[in-house]
Amino acid sequence: MKVIVLGSGIIGTSSAWFLQKEGHDVCVIERQPGVAQETSFANGCQISVSHAEPWANPSAPLKVLKWLGQDDAPLLFRPRAELLQWRWGLSFLRECTQKRTDENIRQIVSIAEYSRQTLQALRAETGIDYDSLSKGILHFYTDQKEFENSLPAARLMRELGCPRMSIDAEEVLRREPALAGIRDQIVGGDYTETDESGDVYKFTAGLAQKAAAAGVDFQFNTTVTRLLSEGSGATAKITGVEVIDGTGRHRVLRADAFVMAMGSFSQALLKPLGVNLMIYPGKGYSATYHVTNPEQAPTISLTDDGHKLVVSRLGDRLRVAGTCEINGYTRELNTARCAAITRRTRELFPHACDYGNPVYWTGLRPLTPSNVPYIGKTKYSNLYLNTGHGTLGWTMGAGSGKAIAEIVSGRRPTLDFAFTGM
Repeated sequence: MKVIVLGSGIIGTSSAWFLQKEGHDVCVIERQPGVAQETSFANGCQISVSHAEPWANPSAPLKVLKWLGQDDAPLLFRPRAELLQWRWGLSFLRECTQKRTDENIRQIVSIAEYSRQTLQALRAETGIDYDSLSKGILHFYTDQKEFENSLPAARLMRELGCPRMSIDAEEVLRREPALAGIRDQIVGGDYTETDESGDVYKFTAGLAQKAAAAGVDFQFNTTVTRLLSEGSGATAKITGVEVIDGTGRHRVLRADAFVMAMGSFSQALLKPLGVNLMIYPGKGYSATYHVTNPEQAPTISLTDDGHKLVVSRLGDRLRVAGTCEINGYTRELNTARCAAITRRTRELFPHACDYGNPVYWTGLRPLTPSNVPYIGKTKYSNLYLNTGHGTLGWTMGAGSGKAIAEIVSGRRPTLDFAFTGM
């Protein structure tokens, strides 16, 4: 079949790679001049199966209320006169029960673990260099209550096959001596040796090069304006996608199947077709610092629970990312949030980096209220979803791409996951 993939972040590029491996003729449509230019460009770079606890959990509502109006809060909800935001917010609250949280963790762990294994196989097959580290992820806590609250989730993950081990403060310091400067603040942590880290942009760019060499047609500087459809009920299908290409021409591209992988922008394009996705952008921030003193910089990927930040060593760079701002589709940098990242990183590793020349970035994570993505079929016979991965697009990317390629090819993937339309 001819398949058009909409979007070329880690999700779209992985989908394209595995679709061509299935023998399909694949075309990727991307409005940017290259792959991974938006949400996949400069994120936290963790492949973190252990970080599967969703934002929506029993402790979230009180935290959101406490953080209202704080520019540097880890999770900031800025109310807008926008129906989708309020509908999303109400759905988020419904996901905050313990029962829903546990079920969402099960779903996320399933696709994340499958994806980690898929990525390892893909890395071995392609040899792509992306500053990968297979040293696990160390999650540390500076609040005793938060550490105690983490223990049931860690236990559930172990039951699901994710070896997230709860450890004391001394073990945290043993695994990452670079945290010695805040030794008196750390109350405990957890360590998952099977987790990884690596530069998602470098990986996606490398995979796209290999996909193009294998025959995938990447059409950059091409903006999707709408999807065209015909029929109703069981006969409904997509007949084409209307685009504006790099020369300003309007064109209609035809295919046998279409995969929606446009992250936060999926919802608006699908709504006119009656496909109503509960996806809202969560603006995340990152800062990248040049490592000037390697002995003082961390050598393992970290998660700072109290500040909701992740830290990844990428060769001679240190990437620090996190926070979430529910505030529409703007990508404007909030200087207070940028400064908070640098302030905390300097507290953690005061002599490790050049903090005078940070490179700040922001991207729109496609959040579902549950943090469980949409992967699978729609009511249109030839329209498929691979979107809504939120903060875990890199973690779920390779596995999501392989899974959707199997679904488009008429097979059900082997993993236990609630695929849409199946």
